[in-house]
Amino acid sequence: MKSLFDIVSRKCAMTVTKSYSTSFSSATKMLSPVIRQDIYNIYGFVRFADEIVDSFHDYDKAVLFKRFEQDLEHALVDKISLNPILNAFQETVHKYSIEKHLIDAFMKSMRLDLTKSDYLTDEEYKEYIYGSADVVGLMCLTVFVKGDKERYDALKQSAMSLGSAFQKVNFLRDLKADFEGLSRTYFPNTNLLDLDEESKQRIIKEIEQDFEKGLAGIHQLPIEAKFGVYAAYRYYKQLLIKLKRVPSSEIKNSRIRVPDHVKVSLLARSYVKYRLNLI
Repeated sequence: MKSLFDIVSRKCAMTVTKSYSTSFSSATKMLSPVIRQDIYNIYGFVRFADEIVDSFHDYDKAVLFKRFEQDLEHALVDKISLNPILNAFQETVHKYSIEKHLIDAFMKSMRLDLTKSDYLTDEEYKEYIYGSADVVGLMCLTVFVKGDKERYDALKQSAMSLGSAFQKVNFLRDLKADFEGLSRTYFPNTNLLDLDEESKQRIIKEIEQDFEKGLAGIHQLPIEAKFGVYAAYRYYKQLLIKLKRVPSSEIKNSRIRVPDHVKVSLLARSYVKYRLNLI
């Protein structure tokens, strides 16, 4: 029965989320059950695409990505896929009428990671951020507002800013892995071989501005989504605080993490604010 296969597909998406990101899965658990599975479905899709271009070094990534892209197109048209992750994703896409151009923009940025290693201009950088992060935020926003177009349009810019902030924090935290492991540099006009404090502070200021815009949107999210998104926001803000304390000369030599006990504390304080209607 297709219904049983759909159940298995959803469980696969949830397993992918929990296996690849304890932080994101913890925040997703704070979402209302009525939307939680659909966020798992979106994450499973974006995680698999990202894994192809970032991790499968012993295989022909271009071939794997093209095959994944073709399977995605068939899944969206046929409303079924034997790839359980794509089957779960297409279910969410059709349930909320997620716009196809968001998916296309995401796949375009992932495809760039196969061949492009330097982003030399602000235009290139912003286009990549839009496809790799902003549109993921917009896909999630579509779920959060349950397809309400008017509410979606009102929160669109804030969702994009929050997605940008999360991605830029990841870039700054993963400088070592991206630069040394994958030979990628995302920040334009920045010498990662000799990152100076001025450049680091410029990046951090840009991220803080994105966070400020994103927080304004969190306050306006539906109750089903507010706590989970705020918890993710607090986690990434804490990462940024830790990154600010690391000297620019050392930031690409280590990968900053938030300890588990701090995550628990952040979650508890976020919940108190949520219950007191302070967010």
